[in-house]
Amino acid sequence: MASSSKANLAEQDEGEEAEEIEHFNDFTLASSWERFISEIEATCRQWLADGPKRLLEKGAVHLDSSDNIYKVKSELKNAAKIYSMEYYFEISGKIADWNCTLHDLQLCFGVKEFLVISPQSASGVVLDAPEATKLLSAVSIALANCSSLWPAFVPVHDPSRKAFIGIQNMGTIFTRRFEADRIGSQVPIKFMHLEGLYELFVSKFAYCMSDHSMHLFRVHLLMKLTYQTLSNDEDNYDDIQEADTENAESETSPGCGNPNRKHWDDDCPWNEWYSAEDPVMRFDLVVTWSEKVVESSLEMAEMENASPHEAEKWILAPNLYPNLSKGDRIGFASQLHLLVNALEMSFEAPFIEDFVSVENPGSDNLESTMVIPPPTVLDRVLKDLFLEDPQLPDFAKDEHKSSRAIKGAPVESLFVQFCLHSLWFGNCNIRAIAVLWIEFVQEIRWHWEESQPLPKIPANGSIDLATCLINQKLQMLAICIGKKRELNEEFEDCIGTKDDASANMEKMQEVNKVGDESSSFHARSQAFDEKRDSLLTPEGFNGSKTVESKFSANAQDVHSSDKSTLDSIRRGSAGPVGSMKLLKLCQSLHAPFTQSAPLMTEDMHEERLRAIETFGFSFNFSAQLERETLSSDMSAFKAANPGAVFEDFIRWYSPRDWENDESEAKGPSTDLTEGMNVDWPPQGRLSRRMSESGNFWRKIWDEAPILPASEQKPLLDPNREGEKILHYLETMQPHQLLEQMVCSAFRASADTLNQTNYGSLKEMDTKMDQLYLTMASTLRPLQVNLLSNTSDTIEDLQRLCVVFEHVEKLLILAASLHRRFRQVPRISEAIFSNYYNFYLPTMGIGLADVDTQKEFDMKLQLSQNERQVVSNMFTPPTANQSWRKVLSMGNHLNGHEPILREIIFSMHDNASDNHYASSSHRDYQQDTETYRMYTCGTSNDLRVALSIISYD
Repeated sequence: MASSSKANLAEQDEGEEAEEIEHFNDFTLASSWERFISEIEATCRQWLADGPKRLLEKGAVHLDSSDNIYKVKSELKNAAKIYSMEYYFEISGKIADWNCTLHDLQLCFGVKEFLVISPQSASGVVLDAPEATKLLSAVSIALANCSSLWPAFVPVHDPSRKAFIGIQNMGTIFTRRFEADRIGSQVPIKFMHLEGLYELFVSKFAYCMSDHSMHLFRVHLLMKLTYQTLSNDEDNYDDIQEADTENAESETSPGCGNPNRKHWDDDCPWNEWYSAEDPVMRFDLVVTWSEKVVESSLEMAEMENASPHEAEKWILAPNLYPNLSKGDRIGFASQLHLLVNALEMSFEAPFIEDFVSVENPGSDNLESTMVIPPPTVLDRVLKDLFLEDPQLPDFAKDEHKSSRAIKGAPVESLFVQFCLHSLWFGNCNIRAIAVLWIEFVQEIRWHWEESQPLPKIPANGSIDLATCLINQKLQMLAICIGKKRELNEEFEDCIGTKDDASANMEKMQEVNKVGDESSSFHARSQAFDEKRDSLLTPEGFNGSKTVESKFSANAQDVHSSDKSTLDSIRRGSAGPVGSMKLLKLCQSLHAPFTQSAPLMTEDMHEERLRAIETFGFSFNFSAQLERETLSSDMSAFKAANPGAVFEDFIRWYSPRDWENDESEAKGPSTDLTEGMNVDWPPQGRLSRRMSESGNFWRKIWDEAPILPASEQKPLLDPNREGEKILHYLETMQPHQLLEQMVCSAFRASADTLNQTNYGSLKEMDTKMDQLYLTMASTLRPLQVNLLSNTSDTIEDLQRLCVVFEHVEKLLILAASLHRRFRQVPRISEAIFSNYYNFYLPTMGIGLADVDTQKEFDMKLQLSQNERQVVSNMFTPPTANQSWRKVLSMGNHLNGHEPILREIIFSMHDNASDNHYASSSHRDYQQDTETYRMYTCGTSNDLRVALSIISYD
C-alpha cells in the first residue's frame, strides 16, 4: 500500500511538472518577429493603463497644428531595423468638427485616437510593400491581444504621396481597413468634377454594375470649399505689367521706381516716412455645405453649379505674414533703435564737427561703418525742411492727450521734422546726423542774416516752455527775425515827421506785445481797448469847477495849471482805471500802454532762478533782475499820468504795497454831479518795504524818463538774442543734441501713428495710452539732463524701442483690418482681438526670445449680412489673371474657383440586412458606416482616403 501511494504521488508530481512546462514561455526559442509583437503589445498595454491624463503627466507632446491633440512616442527594434510607434490621443471627449483643426489622419479616415508606426529612416516611410503588410499585421496582432480598438497606420510609398495603409479591429466580426494615396499631377479630367468623384466612390461597393448612373444609392455627402483672396503681389501683378508696358519706350534710367504702382498704405500717416508691408497676406474663405443625401450623379452635377452663397456656413480665416510676430523691426521702431545707438556714441566727442572731421581719433572706425548720403540727398532733405508753406498746419491736430508729457515738440514743427528726416538720413548713424545738423544750422543762419521767416514755426509769437529747448530757441529766433524785419522796414520807410514816427513805433510795439504777462497790471489792462487814442480826456469830470473851488485852499498849487493843458500832454494812455485818482491831482489815474515783458526760454528762466538761489531772494535783488521792465513801465506811467508821484505808481502797479486807511477802505461816498464831498486825496501809506530808505524801486522811479512805450527802446533786442540763439545751436554738445532728438523723435513717431484711423478697437486705444505713459517715464532722464555715457538709461531706451515695435505692429494690423471691414466692424474687431490675445504674451519680451514657431490661426464664422462684404473682396480676375488661372472646377465665387475642395462620401448600411451579416447570435441593428471616402485637392492635385468595413 505504501508503495502504491508513493507511485500515485510520483505520477501526480510528474503531471504538475508537465502542466507547468506546457504553460512556460520559452523566449529563447521565439522568433525575433514574435518578440517584436510582444514589445508592441507591452507598450500598448502601458499606454492603455496610463490613460490620457497620466500620459500628460509623463510628458506627452502637444501638437502645434491642433489645439487638443497630444502624442507619445516609443522606439521599437526588430532585427537590424528600428521603428518609431506614436500614439495620438485627444483630451476632450467630444467629437471635433472638421472645421476645427484636425490631424491629417483624423480628417482622412474619421478616427479619433490612433497609432502610427514607421521606420526611423530618412524618408520615414516603408518602401517595401511586403514589409508594410507584415508590420501592419504585427501591430494588429498586438492590439488584438490588448483588446484595443485603436486603428493603426503605416506610411508607405514615396513621402510626397502621403500614402498610408491601416487596419482597425472593430471588436466584432468586422474589421475596418484604410488606404490613402495622392495624385500630384495630371489628375484625370473625370476626377476634377463632382460627378466623377461620386462615381469613383460608388465603384468601391457596386462591384458588378457597369453603369452607375442607372442605379440609385443613398450616399451621404459633406463638402467644404476653400477660396483664397489674391495676395498683394498677385493683386498688383497686372498693374505692374501694364505700367512696365507703358513706360518701356520712355524709360531713361534703370532701376527707377514705378510711379503708377499703388501701395495699400498710401493714405496712412506713416506713408510719408516709410511704406509698411501689409500684415494681412490674404484671407481664406471656407464654405461648408450641410450633410446631403445624393442618389445619382446628376445631383452631383447640379451641386457643382451651386453658388457658394447657398452654403450653410462661411468661415473666414486671415493669413498674416510670418514676420508680423517674429521680431522683425519695422518702420519707426527700427530707426529709433538706431537713433538710441547714435545717442550712446554721442558722448565720444565734445563737438558735433568732431564726428565729421578726419582729425577725430575715432574717424577710421566711423569711416568704415557709417555712410553719409550724397549731396543730392542732403539738398533734397534741406529743401523739404525749409520749404515755405503759405499756411501753417494745426500743430495741436490729432495730438494725444498724454503727448505733451514728453518734452518734444509738435510733429509738424521744424525741429521735429529735422528729427524725423534724421531717422532715415544715412540710416540714422552719428556721422550722418552730424552732417545734417551742421547744414541745418547753416540754413537757419542764412534765414537770420537775410531776415527770412523760419518755416514750420508757430506764428503766435509765444514760446512754449513745454517743448524741448531747441524748439524754444527756434521759436524765439522766429520772433527775433520778425522784429528785425519790422525794424528794417521802419528804417527803409524813412519816416519824416516825429508824429508819424511815433505812431508807427507804437504800432510796432503793439505787434511786439507777446508772451506771458508778469505783473498785476497786465492782467488788469486786458479790459481796456488798446486801440484807443492816447490823447484821451479823463472821464467823470463834468463837475470839475465845483471840485476845484472846494479844494482851492488845500491844493491851490496843484490846480494852478489848466486841466486841459494836462490832458493835452498825456501820452500812451489806455484809459482811466476805474475811479482811482492821483494823489496830488484830482484827476483820474490812467493805465499806460506798456511793453510786454521780454520773452525767455527755459534755460533763461533757470539761469534767473540759479541767480536768485545764489544771491538769496530779496526785494531789491528781484527788482534788479526786473530793472529794464520796471523802468519801462514807470516811464510809460509817467507819460500817461503827468504829475503822478511814486505812490500813484505803487497803488496801480503793486496794490499790496499800498496800505489803505480804514476810512478809505469804506470807499468814496461822494457823487460829484450832486456836489457832495469827495474823499480826496486818498488816505493811505506805502508798505514798509517800499518806504525804506534807499528803496530800489524809488531810485528807478527817480531815474525813469517820461516816455510812452511807443518811444522807448524795445526791451527785447532782436539782434543780440538772435546771435545768442545761433551761438547756442552752433556750439551745443553732441549728446545734448541727441537727447533732445531722441525725445522729439519718439514723441513725433507716436503722434504720427496716433493719427491712424483704426476704428473703435479698445485694445489698440489701451496700448497707445500705455505707450505714451511708458515713453514719458523712460524719457524723463533725458528731459532733465541726467543722462551720462555710463547711465542705465540707454538700456531702458532700447527696451522702449521693443515696446514701440510691438505697438507699431499692432497698429498697422489694426489699420489694415479697419480699411477692409469698415462696413462690418465686427469682423475687424474679432480678428484683432483674437490676434491681440495671441500676441500679448510676446510683448515686453526681447526680440531674440520671441517664439517664432507658433503661428496665428483663427477661424471666424460669418453671419448672412457679412457675407456680401467678404464676397466683394474676391474681385473678378482681370484678363491676365484669368489667363494664368485655368478654371476647371465648379462652384465659382466672382470668377474665382476654390483652391481646395474637400468632400466626404459615406455609405451607411444595416449590418443585419446585407452580405456582411454573420450567423452569430448577436444582433447588429445599428446603422454602420460601411464605406467612407475623403477627397481633397484641386484640378492639379488630388488625394483620396478610403476606409472599408470588411467581414473576417
